Amino acid sequence: MLYIVGLGLGDEKDVTIKGLEAIRRCDKVYMEAYTSLLSFGLSSHGLSNLEKLYGKPITVADREMVEEKADGILAEARSGDVAFLVVGDPFGATTHTDLVVRAKTLGIDVKVVHNASVMNAVGVCGLQLYRYGETVSLPFFTETWKPDSFYEKIQKNRMLGLHTLCLLDIRVKEPSLESLCRGKKVYEPPRYMTINTAVEQLLEVESLQGQDVYNEDTHCVGLARLGSEDQMIVAGSMRQLRTVDFGAPLHCLVIVGSMHPLEEEMLEFYKLGKTSEA
Repeated sequence: MLYIVGLGLGDEKDVTIKGLEAIRRCDKVYMEAYTSLLSFGLSSHGLSNLEKLYGKPITVADREMVEEKADGILAEARSGDVAFLVVGDPFGATTHTDLVVRAKTLGIDVKVVHNASVMNAVGVCGLQLYRYGETVSLPFFTETWKPDSFYEKIQKNRMLGLHTLCLLDIRVKEPSLESLCRGKKVYEPPRYMTINTAVEQLLEVESLQGQDVYNEDTHCVGLARLGSEDQMIVAGSMRQLRTVDFGAPLHCLVIVGSMHPLEEEMLEFYKLGKTSEA
């Protein structure tokens, strides 16, 4: 049996009772460490906190292990119980869907234990979840690579008056271009996109596209460390948010569409200069 267990957004205590029971009955436990991170991901003792609470040793599974060496994990699941732990909800990343497809194709039973993810926790800012359009991802730009496919999606959302959730890039254990050219992988330090960088890149694309989809005065909401005790929420214009220090990752950004009066009332609590922690 392969258990895919969502861990939530905050720390090791966010696991559900059903998820904890599944983990404790498994012979082997893997922890994904590339699509997101818990607060333990920024400390030296966090993984031991997980192992202490769950009562199991945990193998950290990076992108290479899951995307290139998943056969070993699945082989273990054919003969025993294996847990694959995912920050947030199990289906918050396409990689995890691929793992389920591969398991089912091999005839391996799969059980999914859901949890909170950024996709629903973002509702804490007061913008109603059913008024969101397509979610977009913002990658880090380089000097030679500045993809802008998100621009058209934001445009469509705004034409419909819908909010847009922007998920910001996470670069964990990414090989440098130079090392790939030399045929020997050397990994770059982890990088987590800030709301400030996201706003700068969004405005850069707007200046190039020139279709007035948004501008410095467009109303947005910046959210940092959703689900943690020190989560931070600030509402303001793009111009305002690009100067705010949101602190440690993870960050995400919402471009606000048309608002219901209740949404407007809720966002008042998070306007720049007012209380921004919830």
